[in-house]
Amino acid sequence: MIKREAARIAVVGVGPIGQRHLHAMAAEATTEAVAIVDPSPVGAEIAGQLQLPSFTDLETMLDQVSPDGVIIATPNTYHVPLALRCIARGVPVLVEKPIADTVEGAGQLAAAAAAADISVLVGHHRRHNPIIQQARKIVQGGELGQVLAISATWLVRKPDDYFNVAWRREPGGGPILINLIHDIDNLRFIAGEIAAVQGMTSSRARGFAVEDTAAMLLRFESGALATVMLSDKVAAPWSWELTAGERTSYDFPRTGQDCYLFAGTKASLALPSLRMWRHDGAQDWQSPLPETQITIPEEDPIRRQAAHFAAVIQGRATPITTAGDATRTLEATLAVRQAAAEGTLVELTP
Repeated sequence: MIKREAARIAVVGVGPIGQRHLHAMAAEATTEAVAIVDPSPVGAEIAGQLQLPSFTDLETMLDQVSPDGVIIATPNTYHVPLALRCIARGVPVLVEKPIADTVEGAGQLAAAAAAADISVLVGHHRRHNPIIQQARKIVQGGELGQVLAISATWLVRKPDDYFNVAWRREPGGGPILINLIHDIDNLRFIAGEIAAVQGMTSSRARGFAVEDTAAMLLRFESGALATVMLSDKVAAPWSWELTAGERTSYDFPRTGQDCYLFAGTKASLALPSLRMWRHDGAQDWQSPLPETQITIPEEDPIRRQAAHFAAVIQGRATPITTAGDATRTLEATLAVRQAAAEGTLVELTP
């Protein structure tokens, strides 16, 4: 067996998700954390706990450590400028989602990565969840027949002190860009490209400048139609975090519910439970519709993402979520806000 050296990776930004990356890398044999970059006192404190060198700026770290790759887990506005600096130095990057806060910025990053031939992996970590990968296999393999209708919900109650951070009360800091973008990416990954978006938003519950509730319709290029409901101000058990039991930077109870339904001409599928239903006998609503339970092992998607990033750095894999792919997810997500603001149907670029 060939023993590979672990990919040496630096983490920029040690908020909750940056710390989650550090934890995942510590558990993964193919990755090694080699430095932390964060201008806050927390950065130096965590670096001290982990016995890692601490830096307050990216360039100094790149000069002194020369990592094999960099994880950018900063606030959204810093994703593009920091990633561009890594690309200019020839260093592969894992950029947390969203890839950027504008489609133009995302396009700039994608173009720079392509021109320099430097790999960019975007942190839509749920693509690494075996449940999502199994659902993609089922849907794209035709087991459901033609998928016609999709339902998705993200309904939770965020604590009031979550909004003590000022940027979470401002446009761009709400559940559309922070939370819905995960679900948009999941739906794209499983069911294909989104062609058009309609939406409505409300901020009535909290009165902030940012939405607390949204409802939307999606039309996929396949012709499938989806309804999506979103709110971070409700007592409800239907979100990916609460249904999947997926470990993230926060601890969530597991509700045992489903948050996605995919309905096809041959069968239907619920996620994350991976329950399927298909008619037994005649294909009509009076014939039995037995349930089949698909069982797969649970795995930590962020640890799997860390291993994938190491493979990308070492040239053993291509990114499962490229900069261009993540730009499509961002475009579809931002189209929800545009559709709500303008009261129009937003057609996405084919």
